[in-house]
Amino acid sequence: MAHQFFFNPYILDNLPTPASGFDVVQDLSEPRLRMYITSRGVKTFFVRKRVRGADKRIIIGNYPDMDIEEARSAVQTVLDNASRKPVARRKMISFKDFFDLYVANRIRRSEDSQMKMVRSVNLHLTSLMNKNINEITREDVVHVIANIDGRAIAARMQDLLQSIFKYAIEQGYVKQNVASDLPKIEQKRRVRPLNKSGLQRLVGVIEREQDEVIRAAFLMLVYGFAPRSKVFAMQWEDLDFNHDLWCEWPLSDRAVVLLQDLPQNSFWLFPGRGGSHMTDPRTAWRRVARAAGVPNLTMDDVYKFLKRRLEWAADREDIRKNMNNLLDEMLEEC
Repeated sequence: MAHQFFFNPYILDNLPTPASGFDVVQDLSEPRLRMYITSRGVKTFFVRKRVRGADKRIIIGNYPDMDIEEARSAVQTVLDNASRKPVARRKMISFKDFFDLYVANRIRRSEDSQMKMVRSVNLHLTSLMNKNINEITREDVVHVIANIDGRAIAARMQDLLQSIFKYAIEQGYVKQNVASDLPKIEQKRRVRPLNKSGLQRLVGVIEREQDEVIRAAFLMLVYGFAPRSKVFAMQWEDLDFNHDLWCEWPLSDRAVVLLQDLPQNSFWLFPGRGGSHMTDPRTAWRRVARAAGVPNLTMDDVYKFLKRRLEWAADREDIRKNMNNLLDEMLEEC
């Protein structure tokens, strides 16, 4: 029987690896969600499903590439797809038209993220767009992947094509996945360039930023323990200063002081252009990162650096206390 507990990043990051073979653990919050831990330290979310009399283990994704909430949300969809029989279809459809169906029915991303993916596909998979999807061969896929500059982008396009053709099989448009079993594109794992002294330099540079909105938004990337997409989209109505909460997430003392001093002259805490919120101030960030001596630092590197060091706790007040202790430790000289 699998060991059961509530999945959270702190526990999963520190799970011991077995000496050989693999171990299985189970989530108490979503009991259908389980995880393999191999002797090489690979952690994989999966579910079990009896399909037409056979017990199958269906892989959802690897941790931490897929976070816990994404895996929990994917469980029902994965189980539904496992039970669905392919629909036999004889009509032809172009790759472009089928990709539109794939985006509409299978992609669950923010609007900005979805548009970024569509632009990338239109740029890198142009030669496939006007072909009927059932006429695309393995050689076509190999050729288009080989002509993409950059291993990271090529790997993402290869994975996306595998997913598209898998969905095409489910819908009955093709009989085989011509993008499957291709050689894996080796990538150099990116080393995140941040450490304690780098974080201190970064905060020092941000505090000297002249633009008040940029300064507050960048500091909130440090004090908020949240990714940039959530920080930049913060709304005043989601804050509860009486209980030091942002939605259901506790706010650190430094975050509370920072946010209480901001002018409440917009629906958003960090307004951008056109009445919307700030989205991607990359030019300002590059300037700040260079001045701090960490030119390759991304905005989400800050979140990941701090979140991995945050000691998890079941009680919100304990989490908040741990946030304050970690920030005091990291920024003691600032």
